[in-house]
Amino acid sequence: MEAFRRSHKGNRVFVCRDGEEALDFLFRRGLFAKAGAAPRPDLILLDLNLPKKNGAEVLELVKTNPQMKDIPVVVLTTSDREEDVSRCYHVGANSYLTKPVQFDDCLKLVEDIQQYWLHVSKLPPKSKPAP
Repeated sequence: MEAFRRSHKGNRVFVCRDGEEALDFLFRRGLFAKAGAAPRPDLILLDLNLPKKNGAEVLELVKTNPQMKDIPVVVLTTSDREEDVSRCYHVGANSYLTKPVQFDDCLKLVEDIQQYWLHVSKLPPKSKPAP
């Protein structure tokens, strides 16, 4: 979060503490069922090591949902295991990045992600919200 604050891009960032909360946010259920509580994201940054429901499970549910599958998902995690990389791309990840150890490298990566995905890349039009 500090890297996002320092990047000064002005993008709104929503943080979910676990996989279940992420799914509630994305599918607008539970605490996020109220209109406006969870805007549809332009980009999802996803850690694989989430409690309750791991990031690979979240990714699969997002990419198999017709209303969500076109949202780019960037897996941003500590794992560099080939099995994790392969699985994520197989279920539809748009990018797989390993978290850097040094803060300056993290800041650069966050700036690069925002620049590419939110400014350079043309994103698909927003579809109707997920039911």
